[in-house]
Amino acid sequence: MAQPTETTRSWRKRPSAVDKDSQEKTGPARWNMGILNDRETIEVPGSVLLLAPDHNEPLGLRNAPARTSHSSLPVGIIHTPPADPKKKTSDGKIILEPQPEDSANDPLNWPAWRRDSALLSLGLFCMVGGGMTPILAAGFTDVSSDFDVAVSSVSLTTGLYMMGMGLGSVVFSPTAILWGKRPVYLFGAVLFVVTSVWCALSASFTSLVLARIFQGVAVSPVECLPSATIAEIFFLHERAFRIGIYTLLLLGGKNIVPLVSAAIIQRLGWRWVFWIVAIVVSFCGILLFFFAPETFWDRAPTPRKSRKSSSRPNFFRRYSSKRDVNQAAHSGLGPAQPNEQHTGSEVPAEAVVTPPAAAAAGSDSRPKRAHVGFAPPTDERDGSSSHGAQEGSASDPTASTSAHHGSASGLSVQPQTPLSPTTPASIIPPTPGSGRADYFADTDTESQSVSSVRLVTGRQAYTTTLRTKPAQSFIQQLRPFHGRLNNDKWHKVAIRPLILFSYPAVLWSAVVYACSVGWLIVISESVAVIYREEIYDFNALETGLVYLSPFIGGILGTAVAGKVSDVIVKAMARRNGGLYEPEFRLVMAAPVALTTVVGLMGFGWSAQVRDNYMVPTVFFGVVSFGCSLGSTTAITFCVDSYRQYAGEALVTLNFSKNIFHGLVFSLFVTGWLTADGPKSVYVWIGIIQLILLFSTIPMYIYGKRARMWTVRKNFMERF
Repeated sequence: MAQPTETTRSWRKRPSAVDKDSQEKTGPARWNMGILNDRETIEVPGSVLLLAPDHNEPLGLRNAPARTSHSSLPVGIIHTPPADPKKKTSDGKIILEPQPEDSANDPLNWPAWRRDSALLSLGLFCMVGGGMTPILAAGFTDVSSDFDVAVSSVSLTTGLYMMGMGLGSVVFSPTAILWGKRPVYLFGAVLFVVTSVWCALSASFTSLVLARIFQGVAVSPVECLPSATIAEIFFLHERAFRIGIYTLLLLGGKNIVPLVSAAIIQRLGWRWVFWIVAIVVSFCGILLFFFAPETFWDRAPTPRKSRKSSSRPNFFRRYSSKRDVNQAAHSGLGPAQPNEQHTGSEVPAEAVVTPPAAAAAGSDSRPKRAHVGFAPPTDERDGSSSHGAQEGSASDPTASTSAHHGSASGLSVQPQTPLSPTTPASIIPPTPGSGRADYFADTDTESQSVSSVRLVTGRQAYTTTLRTKPAQSFIQQLRPFHGRLNNDKWHKVAIRPLILFSYPAVLWSAVVYACSVGWLIVISESVAVIYREEIYDFNALETGLVYLSPFIGGILGTAVAGKVSDVIVKAMARRNGGLYEPEFRLVMAAPVALTTVVGLMGFGWSAQVRDNYMVPTVFFGVVSFGCSLGSTTAITFCVDSYRQYAGEALVTLNFSKNIFHGLVFSLFVTGWLTADGPKSVYVWIGIIQLILLFSTIPMYIYGKRARMWTVRKNFMERF
């Protein structure tokens, strides 16, 4: 067994006054595993301290900014454990996360057949929608001859379709947050059918292009909402399998639908592709109407009743208690009474200064500088708070279970400012009769931040109404619209994904994700030129069969990416003394670069020299394998760095993929291919991919400092 490192021993050792004084002077170590630490604190949001196989402690929650609006993903939910023992599965082995309420209308309490039928109905819709991007790839030459336009112009039906998807995600994501996902799904299905009929009846190329743009808008909910729906109706231990089903259906759609469309084009013509799509989507819309009810449920906490502590506070809280009580004494807010025991960061009631806006009953004020930190739970009021956060976690650092207020012993922390009238509400302990409770005593396993002020305002009316009613009947759940679910401003929610481009980790992820998916789209736009026109002289069906290669490569890449990445980051975290950094995910950029660059260059080179058709086809599969690694790495790094903004980040990544890559390259790549040949085109594309992935090196080195820089700037909550 490996001996504990000096860093590990320093975390376990309670610091003396001399140690703390020297630590304040020297600050944290400059480097750890090649990553530059922040100059002032090691408590950077995104970093996770792995204390035990079943217990992780996210660091920097006190520094993380509080959300000021809702998200499509329920990743910012802070809940408090009930007085009774936590609910478990029927066999009693797994603690349910999130904890379901007693109401039969809570989506987590729906029968299994109800939840699984919603998943399959939505998955089938996503399968068809996911395959619409390259659906005409095998029929570019047919469309070109029908409308008497160049094949390079036909590629606009793909690029502008992706533009519609990008714009649609920015529109539908905030709409779903404010009015619910069910009306968005149903409207998208109706618009999908209408635009498919429009494509089939198009009398001109301009009409076809316009129809494809609106078709992209209709399909956009497929990319930005299903993962949120899954998170709302399944428990944490159930999600991996269900997300796997969704991913498999989406991936299958992207590669199987073009194959089926190629057979239809070969037999019936390209217009019949859209007629059949309209029929299938109509069936999907019926399934959505009957089996996909509204899944929104507000899980914001309610104040808990005070109860006597039955356990001794753990070491981290005792240490943070000592530090915070001394700080309160030095700040002049009141003397620290030696005979009084303060747990968490409790300050004597007479010393607390509450901002007037936060004290106002029913106020919806949102302090600009509010932070998520755990307003330290008082063990005299809640005996379970010292243990509740330690339950129900896997060892995966991306799904950390607990997040206590205090930092590990011996770590340098950011200097705290004295409490004042401008002190964030989230770090002010509750005062008697104020109505504020220990909201931050425990946290959802996948969450780090929700505005504390949001919690004071109470539950949403929609959820409150359903909570007091008996179980809705099947007919009652068919209602397509339930009114406004929250009072956020639509334009504010819509602009938040675009603000994330100022976050370096999100920007890097957006670039890598756009390229990972985008190069597959570029190849699909080249398939007709390479396989049907200039080199291999395939018919439409034979061209469609080429998509079996990327389908197999994509499945293998998806299966391998998560497992390999987890093994690597856990090994690196152990060498780092148990401290996990999201930047460890970036090591996967090496196999991503190798597979995608070799695949892209090999695809173009082998096609240029007229190798057997299997050679470029195999390279197509290699590219798909590498792109699956790349997209998984980009998403996990982005979510690990800013878990509280995961919902917005997914919109940012898809917007980048659709607009900055799918649209831009469709404007010239087919003409470039015709002019210079596939060898020149794909060698240059491989070089572009390699240059972009070289940005991983500075991202790895400076990523931690960049995360703390964005926390201090707080761009998302300043808007």
